[in-house]
Amino acid sequence: MTASNTPPVFTLHRGNLPMLISIPHLGTQIPADIAATMTPTALRTDDCDWHLDRLYAFAKRMGASIIAPTYARYVIDLNRPPDGANLYPGQDTTGLLPVDTFDKEPLYREGHLPDDTEVARRRDAYWMPYHSALAGELAALKAQHGKVLLWEAHSIRSRVPRFFEGRLPDFNFGTSNGASAMAGLAEELAAIVERHGVYSAVANGRFKGGYITREYGQPSQGVHAVQLELSQITYMQEQLPYAYDETLAAKIEPLLEQLVATALERVKTA
Repeated sequence: MTASNTPPVFTLHRGNLPMLISIPHLGTQIPADIAATMTPTALRTDDCDWHLDRLYAFAKRMGASIIAPTYARYVIDLNRPPDGANLYPGQDTTGLLPVDTFDKEPLYREGHLPDDTEVARRRDAYWMPYHSALAGELAALKAQHGKVLLWEAHSIRSRVPRFFEGRLPDFNFGTSNGASAMAGLAEELAAIVERHGVYSAVANGRFKGGYITREYGQPSQGVHAVQLELSQITYMQEQLPYAYDETLAAKIEPLLEQLVATALERVKTA
């Protein structure tokens, strides 16, 4: 339980379809005690997956369950393993408790880096409740429907030299190289985007799926997980104030809805 003046760790909207949309990097809040140790840069929460609740509003209308955190990924990254292991060995990435931004700007004031005790505290306070709820909702949906689609909704700036060269494709589908969902699903979704003729797409490229996709996607058990890392240039302003672009979003939303509906239909008929 949380105190009455403390925001919930996450929100969970329950729908009536065999589909859960997880948006683990949507949160923007930072608790005051943590914020006091951080740099002014950190408090801008630059690396948030901005506005995805708005972009995916159609999913709620469809009947999807939707789970999203209140707190920023700078507090703790819900899409990292609890032990902080690097999901992309040999490649640069941010950790369970990030210490710098995507542009390598420090998140903490000198002498205030989180120690192991603080890591464990945040894991218990923020990471565990989200994952407990996510796992519980997947189990409930599977019990009700027999199969379930877990759609991991993410977005990122189109250019982040730290992680990839040049401009990122617009749609980046990840199924852990086919291990987290039925064979060929990521490739089918990428092909739909390419046929649309406006946006670029790739399947299991630089972003193959984070911890949530890899951990919960078990197609042999009826749980199919797909991660979409969407380039932010397709629907918003990529620099401050990170404004939602209604004109751009209106163009991409029907395609996004088609992709989600296609993935759901494939799962239901698998």
